[in-house]
Amino acid sequence: MDYIEAISQSYDLVLKLEDRGKIANYIPELAKVGPDKFGVHITTVDQLKFGLGNYQEKFSIQSIAKVLSLCLAYKMQGEKIWSRLGVEPSGTGFNSLVQLETDNGIPRNPFINAGAMVIIDILLSNLGDPKMELLKFIRSLTNQQNIDYSRTISNSEKSYGYRNVALCNFIKSFGNLENEPEEVLNFYFDLCSLEASCEQLSELFLFLANNGKTKHDNTQILSLSKSKRMNALMQTCGFYDESGEFAFKVGLAGKSGVGGGIIAIHPNQYAIAVWSPKLNEKGNSFKGMRFLEEFTTLSQQSIF
Repeated sequence: MDYIEAISQSYDLVLKLEDRGKIANYIPELAKVGPDKFGVHITTVDQLKFGLGNYQEKFSIQSIAKVLSLCLAYKMQGEKIWSRLGVEPSGTGFNSLVQLETDNGIPRNPFINAGAMVIIDILLSNLGDPKMELLKFIRSLTNQQNIDYSRTISNSEKSYGYRNVALCNFIKSFGNLENEPEEVLNFYFDLCSLEASCEQLSELFLFLANNGKTKHDNTQILSLSKSKRMNALMQTCGFYDESGEFAFKVGLAGKSGVGGGIIAIHPNQYAIAVWSPKLNEKGNSFKGMRFLEEFTTLSQQSIF
């Protein structure tokens, strides 16, 4: 079955399902998003592009952006970034403080909130204008330049991000942040506020399906080795404590966000993005997870 047929059949099937998820209403701005939004878009390495539903509507990509900030830090700093954070699945919630106590302030991986804050700290210490330089880097991954932070969403998260404040100060107490927690948090909330559509996301992440190289201008963003390691991290850690379930049922590298988005990578084949705002009990899109399971089943392709 070709990709277009597999996407169409999977979309129609999942569209009819009862959505048992819940909106992430602990971030007030996310609670305002229409709960029935559902979009999907695929971009392949041979430049097939196809989308259905709300695939051109922008949404808050939240933790999906952590992959992009990590790519920039990894590109700049290389392997030494792993002295400050691990590469293991967390087995706990994305905002857990328990592991930081056990691991002496070293986050288990870069995709939990604590790990993303350490990456933010690295960018702050090594870039002159980190917020704009990160945005410039992200925009360089695709032809589309209208990707930006959302001040409204960022301010909304800052107003209610008490646990993230605790996490950041806790990491600082262990000496694993060079910058002040307030500066790290401000940049972190801005990172999570980035908005993009499914179409834009599938184009942004295509370089990770193309051995670290962009398709639109043939720029080597990451080496082949680093690109493989990014995909491995998404495979093992991209869905918090549901990463094993995603590997078992879907079989792709990927990353989710509490805005309801998921990006998934099949190396040498495609990047596919799906968005449905209602989340399951693990904080991942209910319909998004089901869609990708159906899609890889029908297409009979996964990385395994």
